[in-house]
Amino acid sequence: MEALTLTTPALLFSAISLILLAYTNRFLTLAQLVRNLHALYKSDPSKVLYGQIDNLRRRIYLIKSMQVYGVASLLFCVVSMFLIYVKKNLAAEIIFGLGLIALIISLAISIWEIVISVKALNLHLSDLESKQ
Repeated sequence: MEALTLTTPALLFSAISLILLAYTNRFLTLAQLVRNLHALYKSDPSKVLYGQIDNLRRRIYLIKSMQVYGVASLLFCVVSMFLIYVKKNLAAEIIFGLGLIALIISLAISIWEIVISVKALNLHLSDLESKQ
């Protein structure tokens, strides 16, 4: 196995930054949707709207978790780079491995959130189908 260099953790910076940007965009979109659905629910409470709001609550929690693990991954990469810089290679490799694990967890939660998102869209579509 080759020694870990500063380049390896640095390569993940752009990828993790883009992932965090995508997560933030998802969060902002959901926040706006929650506000709109909340106002709609206050004027016309329905079971479908309540189900959508409940679904959004779970998705927001998942996005928060995705962001936390993504930021942890970035932090581990930075710490790993510092440890490489001060010639603590074994510790750097361990910390970098933890960063990779955090990134894997973040991406796995992202898949889970996408599945829930599709279910929400299906719920919305079922409401339209039931009216016809």
